[in-house]
Amino acid sequence: MEGGPRHLPPPKSPVFSTMADGGHRTTTFIVLGLAAVASAVTIYYLTSSRDDRNKRGGTASPGSTKTTAKSSRSSVSSERDAGSVDSGSTPTKSNVNSSSGGGSSSSSYFTASQTAATTRSKSSAASHHTGEDEEYRALHIKIEDIDREGKTLFKDKKFLEAAEKFTEALDLIDAKKLANATLEFSSPLTPISSNGSTNNSSTTTSKASLNRQIITLMNNRSAMYEKAALPDLALSDCDTVLDLDPGHAKARTRRLRILESQNRHIEALVEVCALQLKFMNDNRDKLRLGLAPTGSPPVPPSKIEELVTLIQPGEIERVQKAMALRDVVERPLPSTYTITQLLSSFSGYNKWMGEAAKGGAVSKFTSTLDELLLDDVPRRSLVAFADHVATKATLFLHRGRRLAFEKNFIKAVADFENAYALIEDVSGKDESDHEEAKAEIIKAMEKDDYARLLEWSGMCSHLRHELKGALVCYERCSALEPDNTELLVKRAGVKMDEWDHAGAEKLFTDALALNPTASDALLHRSNMRMLQQKITDSKTDLETCIRLYPNNLMARLRLATVFMALEDMDGAKRVLDQAEEYDPESSEVHCYRGELFFAKGDFISAKDEFEKAMKCDPTNPTPYVNAALAIVNIQPSSHLAPPDFPGAIKLLEKAIDIDPMMHGAYVQLGQMKLSMATDLTKAKEVVDLYDKALDYCRNPEEMKDICSMRILTVAQIDAAHTLRMETLLQMQ
Repeated sequence: MEGGPRHLPPPKSPVFSTMADGGHRTTTFIVLGLAAVASAVTIYYLTSSRDDRNKRGGTASPGSTKTTAKSSRSSVSSERDAGSVDSGSTPTKSNVNSSSGGGSSSSSYFTASQTAATTRSKSSAASHHTGEDEEYRALHIKIEDIDREGKTLFKDKKFLEAAEKFTEALDLIDAKKLANATLEFSSPLTPISSNGSTNNSSTTTSKASLNRQIITLMNNRSAMYEKAALPDLALSDCDTVLDLDPGHAKARTRRLRILESQNRHIEALVEVCALQLKFMNDNRDKLRLGLAPTGSPPVPPSKIEELVTLIQPGEIERVQKAMALRDVVERPLPSTYTITQLLSSFSGYNKWMGEAAKGGAVSKFTSTLDELLLDDVPRRSLVAFADHVATKATLFLHRGRRLAFEKNFIKAVADFENAYALIEDVSGKDESDHEEAKAEIIKAMEKDDYARLLEWSGMCSHLRHELKGALVCYERCSALEPDNTELLVKRAGVKMDEWDHAGAEKLFTDALALNPTASDALLHRSNMRMLQQKITDSKTDLETCIRLYPNNLMARLRLATVFMALEDMDGAKRVLDQAEEYDPESSEVHCYRGELFFAKGDFISAKDEFEKAMKCDPTNPTPYVNAALAIVNIQPSSHLAPPDFPGAIKLLEKAIDIDPMMHGAYVQLGQMKLSMATDLTKAKEVVDLYDKALDYCRNPEEMKDICSMRILTVAQIDAAHTLRMETLLQMQ
């Protein structure tokens, strides 16, 4: 709703910030919502102590890492060569070398410790394994020969024939599996032991090598199917590869490419998130230390944004359909603070507040209403019936206005809606005299009371974001009072919420033509011009308003925002100093001053001002959100220590408690909670948070933001499942 609370720009995703600046820790976290895909991994250290991290991250020295790499050299080589398959050039070469044909010996399959263990085995066992080893070597040689034939066919662009060759090799492995029921083909990521112990034999290593060969052949065949324009077969092989090795980047990249070509954007986004999570997980130790990750991100952030943009329309349509099923009166109202700010921005605010104060207590109207409600005037006596209904409607109107004066807006809106239902004869809409009864009821009301009821009813509809109903009421009231500039401004506000800026501009122009000194027209038009990026025009409107009404605090505060947008910090400070002279205890003054400090990069002073704003008015949700953003931008004493995310989360939750429509709080809270989720159940709670936020969206832009965050969060959770991760932070 136009005139609602504002908040600072959100903090940037720490992950993509790290990628962009070469791994150096940035002081300011300025947020772009779509960049949240890997933030969980970057802030991994937030949820664990140093000791826990050592346990989970591993304490192996660089030397031990090299030993592992060396022992699986052929497998790594195979995967490195697989990069050419993903670009659609050549299939992956076999990771199995013949002991007789390539000059390599059986040592390419064994580590020194495995050889020693085999030597220490009993002679009978050694004899048994020797025979079995020869079988595996013979199988590996045959597979390598077939693999070479397949590569030759690929180079000749005979993709289906090449795929048949890879299938032939896979069939040989299947036959071996059938012949030896004890052969276990488990994930190559898990060490295989013939008897479940840690005593590895050459046979066990050969089995593991066959497992890797299955993946290599499946991956190559998938590449051939893709080249042959058989995407479903290619996807099937990708699925098999990823079932065996969830972190297989080549198969996952191919799967992403095929899914995109089939316009399966939701599944494609899951693959993007999986690639990013794997990349960040592989680099988590460097990221903890603020070092640049190894290599470039597997997928550019623009790809994430592209896919989310493609998914958005369907998600927004789903949400809009769900919202359409809800009755208008079930739509929530903004917070008390937001409604008060909106009402006080109109020029007639003081007039109706004074009338409400003099009109009597709520109890007076209630006792009279109770008596009238007991009476039942029959509809057949139409004049008496209309007079009775008009009296009740007038009492509801006046009691509602008094309740609004007392800031009891929920009850006030209920009274205004009851009064409007009475004058519209809602209960008699199916009666034959319905239109005649409506006319008699309106005739029985005082003209001013009827006009004010239409105006308040329009405001109630606007507060519930029922824009069509709001416009109908305001236009009917304008027909009664064509010279009422405030009604023109309120109609313009509805047009702004409909993103009809041309229609709003005309109404503002008409209002100022009737009254060039209309402060509300100048104030609200300046808001629209800021939205249109017409900053100079906005500045002119605000300066005119202040010249006419020097004590208009809201105009001064918004002028400070204009100066900040123009990067004139001295001008902003001067305007805020003047505003503080008019109201030193204003929550808004302290909040805007905090924003000025924030813009200068003085986050500690900004936080102090936001805290003062909270004390001045605890019902103002904006400083809670802004204080949270200041906290996450304050550099900790130790460069390795994280910001106070728990404290920021607490403030964001408080902001939502105060104002469930505080859009910015949901965006920031969701990202922070997702980053700190210790398991996928906690991550799913973020989806629930975004679902709640969608219930409170006030305009299409807010809905688009929250839908984007929800889409991305669901994709990250699904990606974690495909990678067999227990959290968004670490793979199993």
